[in-house]
Amino acid sequence: MLVHETPLEGAALIELEAAEDERGFFARSFCRGEFEAAGLEPVVEQCNLSFNHRKGTLRGFHYQLAPNAEAKTIRCTRGAVYDVIVDLRPDSPTYLAHFGAALTAENRLAMHVPRNFGHAYLTLTDDAETFYQVSAAYTAGAERGLRWDDPVLGVQWPAAVELVSAKDASWPLLTGTARLPHADGAPLSSR
Repeated sequence: MLVHETPLEGAALIELEAAEDERGFFARSFCRGEFEAAGLEPVVEQCNLSFNHRKGTLRGFHYQLAPNAEAKTIRCTRGAVYDVIVDLRPDSPTYLAHFGAALTAENRLAMHVPRNFGHAYLTLTDDAETFYQVSAAYTAGAERGLRWDDPVLGVQWPAAVELVSAKDASWPLLTGTARLPHADGAPLSSR
C-alpha cells in the first residue's frame, strides 16, 4: 500500500501496490502495521457496503458524536464516486476545510477519514458501490450531518446532484444562527 497525505492532517488517500502477472494482480488493501506506521487508525469494528442505482446520488455529510466518533476507510468497488471529507476538529488549522478525490473501480484508491471529520460522496456513474471499514459501530442517536450544499463549506461537486435523501437534505446550514454539535459533542460556532 502507498499512503498519500492530504492537505487535511490525519486523512489520506491509499493506493494499492499491485503485484501483477498474466493472471491479473494481487494487492494488500489493509494492513494494521502499515496503517499505524502512517499514523492512521487501524481499528475495524464494522464493514459496510453501499450500492447506488443512479449517477448523481449524494450521500452525506455524515459523522457521529463522541464517544461513537468513527474513523472510516472508503473504497469504490464498482463504478465511480467523488468522495469529500470535512475537518470538524475546532482546534485544527484546517477546521471546516474540505478535500475531495475521485474513487473509482479502476483507480482502486481508498480515502481514510479520521474521527471528527464529516464524510460525503457523489456517484459519478450508475450502479456505483462503495465498501467502508469503520472503527466504531453505527449508533443512530450519535449520527449528525452537514448539508452537502452549505455555502460555508463551498464544496464544488464535479457533477450535478440529482438525488439526496430527505435526511441529508434537512441537515441545518452552518450559516445564520444554526449551531451544530461537533463530533466531540461541542457545538460548532455560528457562521
